[in-house]
Amino acid sequence: AIPPPEEAARMARYVLHSCDWGALATLSAQEGLRGRPFANIFSLSDGPPGPCGGSGVPYLYLTDMEISVQDLEVNSNASLTVSLAQTPYCRKHKYDPQNPLCAHIIFVGSIVKVNDSEGDIAKKALFSRHPEMESWPKDHNWFFAKFNITNIWVLDYFGGLKIVTPEEYYSVKP
Repeated sequence: AIPPPEEAARMARYVLHSCDWGALATLSAQEGLRGRPFANIFSLSDGPPGPCGGSGVPYLYLTDMEISVQDLEVNSNASLTVSLAQTPYCRKHKYDPQNPLCAHIIFVGSIVKVNDSEGDIAKKALFSRHPEMESWPKDHNWFFAKFNITNIWVLDYFGGLKIVTPEEYYSVKP
């Protein structure tokens, strides 16, 4: 069951763990779009699927060949939106993706490469949900990264956004 609306930090953890992908927005560094917002879809994971709830850390598998990653090399700041619209929950309740009851979370922060010790955690998190990733071309120089969260907005009910601090977010049990 999804968390109640009064538990915004738990809701944020729940939605992230329920999602396999999100919309990552960057400031474009591309010719003709430089400095403009640019959103792209990325597979992500905070841990293997299941009731354990994951770590809350959004991990990504990236290559410098990808245009959004090129944007991040110039400015690592980004936002990441995940929504229960990609799960059966909203369809089951006949909620339009824009309906606040079809919860979505907006994370703001930056993308950072993970260090070697965290690499195994990221690999397990991502490859357990996205096994195809293991066979992606090695010559694309894939690397594991994480979204370093600085701000969290939760929209899961009527009445506007709720602000959750990273400390609140990481301290709750999903």
